[in-house]
Amino acid sequence: MTGNIICESSEMGRILERIAAAVLRRNQGRQKLALVGILTRGVCLAQRLQRIIREQSGLELPLGSLDITLYRDDLAQATHHPVLRKTEIPFSLDGATVVLIDDVLYTGRTVRAAMDGLIDFGRPQSIQLAVLVDRGCRELPIAADYIGVEVPASTRDRVMVRVAECDGFDSVTVMPRSASPVSSSGGE
Repeated sequence: MTGNIICESSEMGRILERIAAAVLRRNQGRQKLALVGILTRGVCLAQRLQRIIREQSGLELPLGSLDITLYRDDLAQATHHPVLRKTEIPFSLDGATVVLIDDVLYTGRTVRAAMDGLIDFGRPQSIQLAVLVDRGCRELPIAADYIGVEVPASTRDRVMVRVAECDGFDSVTVMPRSASPVSSSGGE
């Protein structure tokens, strides 16, 4: 497997520290601020951001996880049975500023599905989006508020994010689709 490595563990840590600082700056003084990660790698990144924010500011932000499977717009076209995982949002979203976190922003369809899912759990005052990687190629008019790194990739490429909690190591790699393994994140 060959690919263009965009970042590894130490750089990913610095990127997440920058995102955490930006979240704190923009939301200074807000009473209800929460983090919600999109399963799977978005949750791992959200947990890291929660820890970094606690270390930087002393704030203990509520943390949730969101499974968007049933909100996908391609569910009827699936050729396999989707695996449902557990959404856990153990706090009220009503009136909260929610920072939605994902690993890769690509077409925008995952984020659209996630916003639909969040609205089913309450009525946030606002939703902000933080992504580790923005790879472009949007199909929907969605933009991130916080971007770790922009990686202009073609639709023929796969942007793979690996995080230690799921994969044993941290990295962001751009690979041609034909060379990429099925089990990694692709930002779709």
